[in-house]
Order: sequence, then structure tokens, then C-alpha cells
Amino acid sequence: MRILVVYPYIPYPVDRGTYQRTFHLLRELARHHEVDLFALSEKGERLDQRPVFEAFCRRVAFEPFEHPEWPRLFPDRLLNPLPTTILHWRQDNIREAIGRFMEGQQYDLVHVCDIVMAQYFLEEHTAVRLSVDRSRVDLQFQLAQHDAMAHGLKQKLLDWENISKLERFEKRIAERVAMEVLCGPDDEVFVRERISKEVPLLVVANGVDLEFFRPDSAPDPRDTAPTVLFCGAMDYSPNIDALRWFFGEIHDRLLGMVPDLKVWIVGKAPVEEVCAHGSRPGVTVTGGVPDVRPYYRRAWLQIVPLRIGGGTRLKIPECMAMRTPVVSTTIGAQGLDLRHDHDILLGDTPEEFARETARALGDAALRSHIEETGFRTVHERLGWGRLGAKLAEDYSRRFA
Repeated sequence: MRILVVYPYIPYPVDRGTYQRTFHLLRELARHHEVDLFALSEKGERLDQRPVFEAFCRRVAFEPFEHPEWPRLFPDRLLNPLPTTILHWRQDNIREAIGRFMEGQQYDLVHVCDIVMAQYFLEEHTAVRLSVDRSRVDLQFQLAQHDAMAHGLKQKLLDWENISKLERFEKRIAERVAMEVLCGPDDEVFVRERISKEVPLLVVANGVDLEFFRPDSAPDPRDTAPTVLFCGAMDYSPNIDALRWFFGEIHDRLLGMVPDLKVWIVGKAPVEEVCAHGSRPGVTVTGGVPDVRPYYRRAWLQIVPLRIGGGTRLKIPECMAMRTPVVSTTIGAQGLDLRHDHDILLGDTPEEFARETARALGDAALRSHIEETGFRTVHERLGWGRLGAKLAEDYSRRFA
């Protein structure tokens, strides 16, 4: 098959969770099909990464762009039928560049990442079949974010204004596409209940690069003190909220059970609220690090106290591949089909999360069990090679 892949960013280096998914699925698709890549380059960044993609794509085009200013409330926002989160990615130069790249080409399928890029195929290029890879279901994410994060009345009204428009837009996309690719069964349930009962769906879970995330790639021993790690982009609102919940309702409980606890917060671009957690005794905020693997290996556990779903959740399979046990909320581990007390520990209330974390920190045999079964799970089910082959094979079956 000949497939055009359209991304809203250049996913290399793979230094964000969504880049992990989009880069590895692109590379695996290119092992099975003939692939062209069109990607946006915000402010002209990452243009020097073209050779990375030319190594496995037939044609590559990067289009520089800048987000417009957020529209004024009236009349630009309120009188526009499109949600502002979609308008923020809508520009004539992008539409024209896609048209030029497709000119004279015959594609069996266009594979886009997320609905911000699917909008360019709603009214144009309608003869070509369209598949949307949902690194998160936007409507689901915005509803969860609205419920979990505190807002003033004005912000709540603006949220609902955007959400109501987004729900209509999601349904338009579902009518247009030949398939939506989702990260987990929870996303599938949501799409069926809120968006479409007919749109074809395929679940392709998030995975891990098993060649890169190997225990022997970072042989540092575990720290002598009980140490937990939270890893992710620290300017991403679900991660900010997760830390707010952890330090607001869990940390003190945990210290009562594990007085010598150390906490590492590892990830790029920490906002002021995240940096402030570093003033607590035993808490370290590292900011971005050149290689996260040594932190995975030195920590006794990774904690994933997420309350907002819809993200890529890649930190969990990465840790499991590095033989580091994970304690998570159910939302944090959605889509990975992991079992409590088997390959992960789960806790959804502050009491449960603190108890499961303390239980693992105090029980070396339990940590060893979770470590071993988690390691087997990622090698059996969650390597990118296996997941990408599943997507490529499904495309062949449906569209070749």
C-alpha cells in the first residue's frame, strides 16, 4: 500500500510521550508499506531531523508554521462553529502545503495523527480514505480535564463552550474517516457512547522500544533509601494535576508509613507549581534529563497518580521494560490491560495509593514479583514492533 502520514509535529528526537507513539508507528508502517511523511515544524524547529525520516520514508516534507494568537472571545470565538482547540491548528498555508505534497500522487490511505490534522481532509481530498490515530480522544480528554481541575466560573463556561463545539466536530470526523485508531478499550467505550456507534475502530496500545529500554542499558544499582519516581513532561496539565493530588493528599500519608522516602520528579519544562514541590524535604525536581533510563533503574518504584486520562501513558511500559515496578491509578494505566498485584499495583483513592506504594516499598518480594511479571508482559505484548505490525496488517486487510 501507499500511505500518506500527516503529523502536527516532527516526532524526533522522541522526547515526549506522543512522539514515542507516532515515531515508532510510522517506522513500523514503513517496514510493511510505502510511506510518505508530511509534518509541521513549529517555528521551524527540528528541520534538521529530515535524514532520520528519509532513511525509511519515500518522500518527506516539513512545513514551518506558527500557532496564531488565541481568538478574542467576541466575535472571533463565540461566533465561530469550530472549537478554538481546532482553530489553533487551522491555517491556509498548511492546507496549501498539503495540497502541493499530494499533487500527482495516488494514495491508498491517509494516516493522520489526531483530529487537528484530520480537519484538512474534511472538505478537501475527500476521495482518499482517511484513518486518524488518536493519541488521545480530544473530547474525552477535555471532559476529564474539566472535571479534575479547579476553574473559575468564566473558565468553566469557556470550557463548556469549547467542549460542546468539539463534540459536534468529533462526530463530523467520525462520519468522514474509514477508521479511528485508539490507545485502549476505555477510549473505544467512550467513542461508542459519545461520538459514534458506526465508525470502524482499532485499538493499538501504547508500547515501548525494547531495544532502547533494557535493564542492562542503565546498570546503576537501586538507591539505598526508598525512592519513588514520577516521570513525564512537566508542562502537561494531567501531570501537573497528578503531582498536585499526590502532594496534596497522598505524600504526607506516605511519609507516615515510610519516613525516609525520597521522591524524584523527572521531566522537561517543569512549570512553577512543579518546581515548588522541590522545596519539600526529600523531593528533587530534575527538569529535563539527557537519559531517563538511569532514573528508572535507581528508583524502587514509579508512581503514576494520574486523575486525567487520554494521554499516552508510555512511562508505564518503559518502566516495566527496565524492571522497575509501577504503582498507578486505574486511569493512569488505562488501555494497557495490566492486572493489579500481577504486573502492576493500583490505587484510586489517596488512602489506597499511599497503602499500595508503602506496601511495595516495604516488601522486596512483592517488588520482585511485579518487576518480573511486568517485564514479561511488555515483551509479550507491548513492543513497538509487534504493535506496529498489527496496525500495518490491519491496514492491508481493510484497505489494500
